[in-house]
Amino acid sequence: MTDTTRVALAFSGGLDTTVCVPLLEEEYDYDEVIGVTVDVGQPAAEFEEAAETAAALDVEHTVVDAREEFAELCLQSVQANATYQGYPLGTALARPIIAEAILGVALEEECAAVAHGCTGKGNDQLRFEAVWRDSELDVIAPVRELGLTREWENEYAAERGLPVEGGSEGKYSVDTNLWSRSVEGSELEDPSTIPDDDIYEWTDNPDGSDPAYVTIEFEDGTPVALDNEVTDPVALIEALNEQAGAYGVGRTDMMEDRMLGLKVRENYEHPAATVLLTAHEALEGLVLTTEQRQFKNHVDQQWAEKAYEGLVDAPLVDALEGFIDETQKRVTGTVTVKLEGGHCRAVARESPHSVYSERAASFNESDVGGGIEQADATGVAKYHGFQSRLADDDPTA
Repeated sequence: MTDTTRVALAFSGGLDTTVCVPLLEEEYDYDEVIGVTVDVGQPAAEFEEAAETAAALDVEHTVVDAREEFAELCLQSVQANATYQGYPLGTALARPIIAEAILGVALEEECAAVAHGCTGKGNDQLRFEAVWRDSELDVIAPVRELGLTREWENEYAAERGLPVEGGSEGKYSVDTNLWSRSVEGSELEDPSTIPDDDIYEWTDNPDGSDPAYVTIEFEDGTPVALDNEVTDPVALIEALNEQAGAYGVGRTDMMEDRMLGLKVRENYEHPAATVLLTAHEALEGLVLTTEQRQFKNHVDQQWAEKAYEGLVDAPLVDALEGFIDETQKRVTGTVTVKLEGGHCRAVARESPHSVYSERAASFNESDVGGGIEQADATGVAKYHGFQSRLADDDPTA
C-alpha cells in the first residue's frame, strides 16, 4: 500500500534538486521526501555533496549503484555506432537507467509519487517520465510546473539558507557519468563565445607529444580487452577515458537540437566513447559486406534517435537490435587506434571473419582469384554509366 505523504526525488544535491525538497513539502504537501542518487560513474565528490546536502535538509538519502548496468548499455550503444548529430550519446543513455533505479526505490519504499528537478525546456524530463509514467505513481516536476528560473532558485535558496553549490560554483550546469561529461549554461549559452579551457576536466589540450597506440579486442561487437588485458566494462571505459583524455581526444562543441525543438549550445567530453566507436566502425568495415554496412547505417541512426529520446526499451529498438545482433556475430577481432593531437583514428584491424582478400586486392597479382580475370571487368566497364550516357541526349533536340 502506498504512502500518500511520501515522494521519491531524483537527488543530486545540486541547486535544482535541493530547492525541490522544501517545495515538495510546502507546495505539494508531502510529509517525507526520499532523495535517491543513482551511481552511473559520477565523481566521488558529487556523492559526498549529495549526502551532505541531504543531511542538512534532514532528508532520507539512498544511493543506488547502477554502474555495471549503465556500462553494459554504453557498450551496447557501440554495437549500434550510436551518435546523435555527431557526438556519442551519454546523458541520454544514463537517464533511463537512473529513472528505473529511482522507480525501484519508490516502489520499495511505498511512495505515492516520484519527482525530478528538470526544467520544461530540456530532454531529461521526457526521458525520466517515459519510464515513470509506465507506473501508477504520480509524477511531480516542481521546476517545470512552477515555472522556476535559476535566478529565482538561487534567491530562494539564499533566503532559506539551503546548502547549494552546484557545478563550477554554480556557473555551469555539468552532468557527468562514466561515458561522458556535459557542460552548458552561463556564457556558453552564447554560441559566439569561445569557451575557456577550464570547462574541460577529462581532456587535456593537445601539446604535440608523441602519439600513443591502444588496441581494442572485440567479441561479437562488444569490447572485452584493452591492450591484451581482459577487463570488465566499467574498468575498460575508465582506463580509456584516462588514456585518450590525456591526448585531448573526445571534445565536442556543438549546437544541438533538442526533442522540444529548442536549439542549444552543448560542450561534451567523451574520450573512451570516441575511441571505442572509432574502433568498432573500423572493425565493421573489415567484416561486414557492402549491403550490410549500408543498411546498418539506417538501423544505427534509428537506434540512436530512440536512445536520445530515452526510449531504449521501445518495441522499435527491440526490432532494430535483432538486426544489429545478427551483424555483430562477425564483429570479432582487434583494432589498433592511434591517439594524437586531440584526434584518434584506426590504423590497424584484423578479424577471423574478414571479407577482405589481400590477394584479390593486391596490385602484384595478375588476377582476382576464384576464376576472375582482370579482363572480365571490361564488360562491367562498358555497362557502367550506360543510362547516364543515354540521359545526356537533349530530349528537346
